[in-house]
Amino acid sequence: MNHYETVFILNPVLSESQIKETVQKFNDYLVSKGAEMISKEDWGLKKLAYPIQKKKSGFYHLFEYKVAGEAIANFELEFRRDDSVMRYLTVKLDKHAAAWAEKRRGRVQSAKK
Repeated sequence: MNHYETVFILNPVLSESQIKETVQKFNDYLVSKGAEMISKEDWGLKKLAYPIQKKKSGFYHLFEYKVAGEAIANFELEFRRDDSVMRYLTVKLDKHAAAWAEKRRGRVQSAKK
């Protein structure tokens, strides 16, 4: 199992319930492929660096997980098929990036307290 991080941006015109359904759909897909979810973060509505599909903002989400490498191609195919996803990026984390991600999670959790 490899360690991955995926950031995806959802269309800002979606309702809160549609966003939750979409995020849950991608979470369920990964779990059905045997993924171990490490972290899920909702970064909320953020301004984009440049317009995408004539939208200037989007809802950002981050998944950090471990899954077999064969699952990633089909996972990204699901992003391409879903019209509510404006952009996505999946990165395989090496041991240094995984350590940095763990530190970042710690800082985020301590900031929430």
